[in-house]
Amino acid sequence: MEVLGVKGFVLLFFCLWIPNEVVAIIGNSTVSSRPTVVKIGALFTVDSVIGRSAQQGIKTAIDDVNANKTILPGIKMDVIFHDTNCSGFIGTVEALQLMENEVIATIGPQSSGIAHIIAHVANELHVPLLSFGATDPTLSSLQFPYFVRTTHSDYFQMYAIADIVDFCRWRQVIAIYVDDDYGRNGISILGDALAKKRGKISYKAALSPGATKNDISILLNSVNLMESRVFVVHVNPDYGLNVFSIAKNLGMMTSGYVWIATDWLPSKLDSMDPVDTNTLKLLQGVVALRHHTPDTNLKKSFFSRLKNVNGTATTSFNSYALYAYDSVWLAAYALDAFLKEGGNISFSSDPKLIDTKGSMLHLSSLRVFNGGPDFLPTLLRVNFTGLSGQIQFNGDKNLIRPSYDILNIGESGFRRVGYWSNYSGLSVLAPEILYKRPPNSSISNQKLFNVLWPGETIATPRGWVFPNNGKPLRIAVPYRISYLEFLSKDKNPPGVRGYCIDVFEAAINLLPYPVPRQYILFGDGKRNPDYSQLVNQVALKNFDAAVGDVTIVPNRTRILDFTQPFMESGLVVVVPVKEIKSSPWAFLKPFTAQMWCVTGAFFLFVGAVVWILEHRHNPEFRGPPKKQIMTIFWRKHREWSWEICANHMAFCSINYQFKLHSKLNIHPHSAATILTN
Repeated sequence: MEVLGVKGFVLLFFCLWIPNEVVAIIGNSTVSSRPTVVKIGALFTVDSVIGRSAQQGIKTAIDDVNANKTILPGIKMDVIFHDTNCSGFIGTVEALQLMENEVIATIGPQSSGIAHIIAHVANELHVPLLSFGATDPTLSSLQFPYFVRTTHSDYFQMYAIADIVDFCRWRQVIAIYVDDDYGRNGISILGDALAKKRGKISYKAALSPGATKNDISILLNSVNLMESRVFVVHVNPDYGLNVFSIAKNLGMMTSGYVWIATDWLPSKLDSMDPVDTNTLKLLQGVVALRHHTPDTNLKKSFFSRLKNVNGTATTSFNSYALYAYDSVWLAAYALDAFLKEGGNISFSSDPKLIDTKGSMLHLSSLRVFNGGPDFLPTLLRVNFTGLSGQIQFNGDKNLIRPSYDILNIGESGFRRVGYWSNYSGLSVLAPEILYKRPPNSSISNQKLFNVLWPGETIATPRGWVFPNNGKPLRIAVPYRISYLEFLSKDKNPPGVRGYCIDVFEAAINLLPYPVPRQYILFGDGKRNPDYSQLVNQVALKNFDAAVGDVTIVPNRTRILDFTQPFMESGLVVVVPVKEIKSSPWAFLKPFTAQMWCVTGAFFLFVGAVVWILEHRHNPEFRGPPKKQIMTIFWRKHREWSWEICANHMAFCSINYQFKLHSKLNIHPHSAATILTN
């Protein structure tokens, strides 16, 4: 055995003396088997509708985790807040500074645009992002494995809106959205969802993230000239109310209009609690979606605590506070399981980030979480009941059971008119009740309570009007010189008159919407116009339609559609009618003279054959010639008639049926044809 030197003995004593809680630095790695403090980051815009609620939820959750002795015993969880200030650039810088603090997870970011950038950093440093507010559906788990969404993706919200549009039998909507990752990608999913319901987005009206009131006014004026009256608003909550304020000034919050807002609007109104009456009057008739959170004791307790802290109930509070609160608990549960499974919290330098050429960015200060690859699967396996509901991830790393409250805003506040879930679609029953039943998303099972639409009407708006910026229909009218009762020029509006015009105007008046139209005379008025040329002009789209005594012929139907004739044709064919008298002997008519002769000849021939074969042995065929002839006819009638003749008649009967069937196909209205052929 080699004798230890003094240095070896001191080193051995030092290693035996170090307790487990002490952190050791080995090379460029920081190792801690059971730390006393763990740090998580929080990245969002503090001074925003979502940020104010999220900050409150995160702080409360940190206090609850540290007060709970059953989870992370002996470990204190600290949170480091960084403000992104509604800026993609500042948010990126703040995220990099946050990663210098060796955090094991980050709560956030709030913005989908920042999430797209920070997710690349998280992938490199193996630090999971638990985002409570980035709802962009394109934040894929395949591209960004360390991005974990702790709220529901806008993918489900857009399908909920598509179900509402289909339920109300609308086919086109106009999308008003903020032109960033959050807005563009959400509306893209809405287009896909509507296409599956045979609907579409007729126009996409984009607003810049910093849109002014003048920008909003210009955009609303342009969409107000279009056909659709169903508007889906998917913007940021911080300036979203300006859209409705300007729409009201433009007269777009009246009867006939439909406004559907995504979850940003309830989030905004919840943070304004109590909402002033002027805002509620502004939003009268708007339908909005809000994240559905079950009414549990945990949630009620949370409300009570907020009331004690702030002095008023749920001030600056919305559903994102619940998701932020649950995000902290998700990290705590996962970390507790990670450490119990033998995981170590250690950080090391990334060789790819070593500063070169005198860079002042100090990228080498960014540390890689060595336990990240093992900590991430632990996060995704966590299953618990939080304030927002069941926290459990499916194979696509989305929270299970996405659901929304469908709210109708009135002057007195919110009114829930139903729910939506990807389990059973639209329903007036809470999702918690439906989960206990077999899934049923059939059309007959889709239900909502009555909605009070803009203009305080419960009648479902038609959803579209004839566009104000559209051209009137160009109606061609033949300029005739004869039969002026049908069509003729008129000095008074609309410039033409006659029976055809009266019928067309009566049909137009039956429509539930106005149809601008302009009558244009076709021809020089000196002779009747060429109707074939008129039809060709409509087919070439020089006219939108034609009204008049246009004859429907095959050549014209190949290039145009015609209405049903509203008067009988003037062409009449006169043919003589031959009256056929019925007779009891009509059944004999199919038998011709030749057929009767052949039948009689066979009758005599068979009788002679029977006599030749029978008269030598059968005494009945003997005697005077008169008696023998009578016997032949009698025996023939009794024996042969019932056998051979019956078969012959059966054959004739079948043949006659065949002839009858054939003749009926050719002459279905003439029974005489059957008997004469």
